[in-house]
Amino acid sequence: MKKILLLLLVSISISSCEKDDICTEETTPRLIVEFYDISNPANTKNVVNLKVKGEGALNDLDLGTFNAQSKIELPLNPGSTTTKYSMILNSTSTTVAPDEDFLEFNYTTETVYVSRACGYKTVYTLNNIDGVVLSDETTAGGLWMQNPTIQTNTITTENETHIKIYF
Repeated sequence: MKKILLLLLVSISISSCEKDDICTEETTPRLIVEFYDISNPANTKNVVNLKVKGEGALNDLDLGTFNAQSKIELPLNPGSTTTKYSMILNSTSTTVAPDEDFLEFNYTTETVYVSRACGYKTVYTLNNIDGVVLSDETTAGGLWMQNPTIQTNTITTENETHIKIYF
């Protein structure tokens, strides 16, 4: 009788266990920007001392300085339909003057259920007309970035380039 009771308790405790919920899927994606050589558009080009800072609602966000990279990841603000970044090329150079341009992304958002473990993620869709706006607040310096091109309007993953920029 004791063995039957023990077996019954063990089987109840095992059957009440749930498998561990581990989120292995991608959550809210970042925008992937890839830089290309303007003189040879088929080739990627590494940025040199590129300091990236958030503007407006993301004013306190400092993504740091990227060096010798052709691809960077930028988080978009899920609580807004616009995110703006300051992009300062040669930010730490002592021989070349820094050059600051601004990238503004305009988009719509959609909240999508991923799974119980992962919860929800935000999917972004860049606007067709003004999805990427390039500006330079100082006319003297001119734009160091040229021709930002949207490769993929819908941002659901970080496995692809969303924006190409030539310089």
